Parts: sequence; C-alpha cells; structure tokens
Amino acid sequence: MLSVALLIAVTLITGCGKSGKEVKMLSSEKSGETKKGTQVLKVDTSASSINWLGRKVTGQHNGTIKISKGEINLAQNTVVGGSFEMNMKTIVNLDLEDAEWNNKLITHLKSEDFFSVEKFPTSKFEIINVEPLSDAAKPNFNYTVSGTLTIKSITKSISFPASIKIENGILSSFADFDVDRTEWEIKYGSGKFFENLGDKMISDKFGISYKIIAK
Repeated sequence: MLSVALLIAVTLITGCGKSGKEVKMLSSEKSGETKKGTQVLKVDTSASSINWLGRKVTGQHNGTIKISKGEINLAQNTVVGGSFEMNMKTIVNLDLEDAEWNNKLITHLKSEDFFSVEKFPTSKFEIINVEPLSDAAKPNFNYTVSGTLTIKSITKSISFPASIKIENGILSSFADFDVDRTEWEIKYGSGKFFENLGDKMISDKFGISYKIIAK
C-alpha cells in the first residue's frame, strides 16, 4: 500500500548508498545561463514523471507523484549537480478502479502513517555525485547517481544506476530502483517494528522510477 518519486524519482534496484563529494548547487532564472562554467537546465515538469510502487503480502499498488520544479547542472556537457522537488499532495493511485478504495488508499498514504503530507508537502532529491557506470548486468544504465533524498524533513543518502543522455542541449534520464521507507520513519505495517502482521505486512522497500527531461 505504499510509496513515492520520486522521487524522485524515482524507484528503484538499490538501497541507500554513500554520497559523493558535495557539489555546490547553482540557480538560474533561465535555462542555458551559466555561472562559473556551469550550465543550468530547467526540468520540464510537463514531460517528466515519477512513478511509485508499493508492495504488500497480498499484492501491490502503483501510482505517480508530480515534480513541481527542478534543475540540472552541467559542466562540459556532463552532469555535476542539480535537484528536483516532488509535490506530495499530488500522489495518485493508478491501479484501483473502485473510486472509494482508491480514495481510501490515497488518504492513508497522505496521513501520519505514511508521508504526513499536510506537515511535509514537499520531498526533494539533490544530486551530489555522478559517475560513469559500466555493468553488463545493467546495460540500460550508463551512470551511478548519488545524492540525498529528503522525505518528511528527513534526509538520507541514496545511490542508484541511471540512464543519462544529453543531445542538442536536452537532457533525458531514467532510473528504476528501490528505497527502504523505514529510513524516513515510515514504519506502518513494517515487519521490522511490528509482530504478527500476517497478510497485512507491507514491504519496507518501495519502488521509484523516474523520467526526467531538462532543457
């Protein structure tokens, strides 16, 4: 019954990783402007998306979260930093056709049991380090992205394989990975913290997959 982008996006199949050297985040009013040799691309929120996948003993649920804003920093046509924010109030479910059950699920995900959306309406992913990846087991991914994911004002380091392409001044990236929700104090239905849950147990790992387009 769970998840985020997510984040960023999101999902996701690695857990929390080590963050690399911190990169100073740059801001700009317009795409293409540079500061100290760094080009800033604005995330196209209408073309970008974050999908979530929550698993439980009896099945799974999936949906989306909207990206509210973001930017990617380039140096010599290589990603060196950036960030994007997720509007947690936009969580939707895509697999439940019954309107009543769909609403119950989303209301629960927004509650104190999960993302506490009223208190924490925004989640954020910040890129700290991007390194080339050559892994025959992951042929669709060419980089390892490391950064920090903030949910409910709790910030944790994560690392995951991603595809990043830059052509004609447009960046496109996608990834698919898992994170452990309990790292962000989301413990509802977790077998780590509660006993005798039976078929009501929810997986600690939730999936995030994202598509980012920045220009």
